[in-house]
Amino acid sequence: MPRLLSVARRVLKNDDDAREAVQQAFIAAYKARDQFEGNAQPSTWLHRITVNKAIDILRARQRRHEDSIDDLLPRFLPNGHWSEHFTVWPEPAEDQIDRKRLAATVREAIDHLPESHRLVLLLRDIEELSTEETATAIGITPNAVKLRLHRARMALRTLLADRIGSGDAATTEVPQ
Repeated sequence: MPRLLSVARRVLKNDDDAREAVQQAFIAAYKARDQFEGNAQPSTWLHRITVNKAIDILRARQRRHEDSIDDLLPRFLPNGHWSEHFTVWPEPAEDQIDRKRLAATVREAIDHLPESHRLVLLLRDIEELSTEETATAIGITPNAVKLRLHRARMALRTLLADRIGSGDAATTEVPQ
C-alpha cells in the first residue's frame, strides 16, 4: 500500500486525493477481481488501477485554468537559431547537492510544470509507461504524448537551470 500511495501522490500532488485514489483502486480491484487473468502480478495490476484512478481524479480537477508552458521553453531567433545559451552544469551534480536534495529539487521543479505536461512526464519518465500506455491512460494520441514529453523535459531543464546551475558554471553555445 505505501508504494501505491506514493504513486498516487506523485500524480496528484495532494495527500487526500492520493488516499482517495488508492481507496478507489482497491474498490475497483475488488469489483473486477473475476476479470484478473493472472498473466501479471497482482501488485502490477493494482498499480495500474491506482494510476488510472489518480488520472481520473486529475481529469476531474483539470477543469481549472492551466498556466502556459511557453515562458519556460527556449526562444529562437528569426533565422531559427537558439537565442540563448544553456548553462553546462558542473559534473557530477551529486558533488554540489546530495542525492536527496537533488531529488527534492527535481520533484519541486516537476511540480511547477503545467498539469498536462507534468502528468505525461510522470507517467513516461517516473512510472516508465510506454508512449502508447500513457496516451491511452490520459486519452490523447501517442504523438501528443511525445510532443508534451519533449516540451515538459525542455521546460524542466529551464526550471532546473535556476536551481542546479551556479553563477560560476560554464556556459556553452548550442550548435547552430
